[in-house]
Amino acid sequence: MKLFGSGTVTLTDQTGQSLIEITLITPLLLIALYVPVDFGISFYVGNLTQTAVREGARVGSGLQKSGSVPNLVFSSAEANTVKTQVFSQLPNYLTNKTVTVTFYSGTGCMEFVQVSAQGNYNFSLYRLMRLFGGTPPSSLTISRTTQMHYKYQPYTNNDYCTVPTSYGPFSS
Repeated sequence: MKLFGSGTVTLTDQTGQSLIEITLITPLLLIALYVPVDFGISFYVGNLTQTAVREGARVGSGLQKSGSVPNLVFSSAEANTVKTQVFSQLPNYLTNKTVTVTFYSGTGCMEFVQVSAQGNYNFSLYRLMRLFGGTPPSSLTISRTTQMHYKYQPYTNNDYCTVPTSYGPFSS
């Protein structure tokens, strides 16, 4: 039994204090752990976007040109093949996804395909900050581009082609 004004403290007086401390510190710890996870997911989504674009460029570099000899050109059919490949691999975390396919071709120059994709990533932390009255940006735009040489061309072509034929941006 504790008398008023005496200097003794019992163990039962400390349990309430520990409960209050844990209650106050836990949300801060969760936020401190959540921030790196959220940014890590955004880097992972950027990596998945780069992989999708690279795969689309790889597919585009091996496509056959359409038309008749000697007027073989890349057409929208080849661009649609590349677009379909890229969209099939873009991560679901992205919103407002777009893909642009550009073929650089000509005579006597090194032909290549350029594939670009972009989308918006919405940080969950930003949504949480808006819930508490903050005004962070609504999303981050993730954009990746890759170029690959066309496989079926003479090795004597050393200068890059500068005439683009662009298809897109295609939206999902």
